[in-house]
Amino acid sequence: MQAQRTGDRNLRVGLAGAGMISLYHMRGWQAVEGADIVAVCDPVRESAHGRAEEFGIDAVFENAVEMMDTCDLDAIDIAASVGAHAPLVREAADRGIHVLVQKPLTETVREAEQLIDEVSDRVRFMVHENYRFRPHYLKVREWIADGRIGTPKHAQMNVRGSGLVSLSGETPFLVKRQPYLMGFQRNLVFETMIHHLDVLRLLFGPLIVVAARLNRLNTDLPGEDTASILLEGPDGFIATADGCITAPGYPDLHGDRLEVIGTIATLIMDYNRIYLLGREDEGEEVDLVGRYQESFTHAIKEFVTGVRNGTPFETDRLDNLETLRLMEACYTAAGVEV
Repeated sequence: MQAQRTGDRNLRVGLAGAGMISLYHMRGWQAVEGADIVAVCDPVRESAHGRAEEFGIDAVFENAVEMMDTCDLDAIDIAASVGAHAPLVREAADRGIHVLVQKPLTETVREAEQLIDEVSDRVRFMVHENYRFRPHYLKVREWIADGRIGTPKHAQMNVRGSGLVSLSGETPFLVKRQPYLMGFQRNLVFETMIHHLDVLRLLFGPLIVVAARLNRLNTDLPGEDTASILLEGPDGFIATADGCITAPGYPDLHGDRLEVIGTIATLIMDYNRIYLLGREDEGEEVDLVGRYQESFTHAIKEFVTGVRNGTPFETDRLDNLETLRLMEACYTAAGVEV
């Protein structure tokens, strides 16, 4: 893989999309050496101006193509809505601009395959799938790699939150935070549990979906908010992924519980605490709120290092395509047309 030839100067990066999630992207770019955000773009000019002013960026655009043609960019961070991903990736690749694009890469596997084939190796192309870099999952990854549980044989992932609970006609928390969910025909698995499927792939290798069932507890929204998924992997490995973000009593933002049964021990990750059954006093806790930013910064640092040094991305577009295929297989198994 070729390194980006920029000499000693920092990569010049444009940010496309100034919505809620862009705050964490901008903080990540601010913290990473070797790159600078030099322009911000959003179709809502007030959003672009607000984010640019917050981080001291002078160049502001409403049109991403105009930003790319004006600012002599080395890379673009696409934090726009999913429908804008493929068109912006194509525009960037046509200009020789390296791409970091927010997950999900595209709305369907077929579209992703076409996009990846078209872009080929003209530019470096990474998907910002940062969940695997969250500190509690990094700790789980470390413990499994260290052999603390032996060979993993079974895993159960539970995702719970109340973000789509609507009491007394109130607008659900997640809809206030992410209004685009009102138009999502596919919700929980496509938007949220794609992260968990990626983590399961990372920890346990290739997986296939055996069965899936989806439901809508909040019937005011078009997409599912509840899912139960059965997966299998090599050598008889079995995993379940069960999620509900319309669960009264849970926090607005979902939390996760993971149990991994190995040949010599069982590992539990209960929200922010990781321990082995029978050895709870040796467990570790992670400050998930205080360290929320870290996964975004980690992903951006990996992108910058890969572009500058020509090293592989852990969430390269080809690796992430496997996560997208696993996500789409959940809908197919549940009888939902994709």
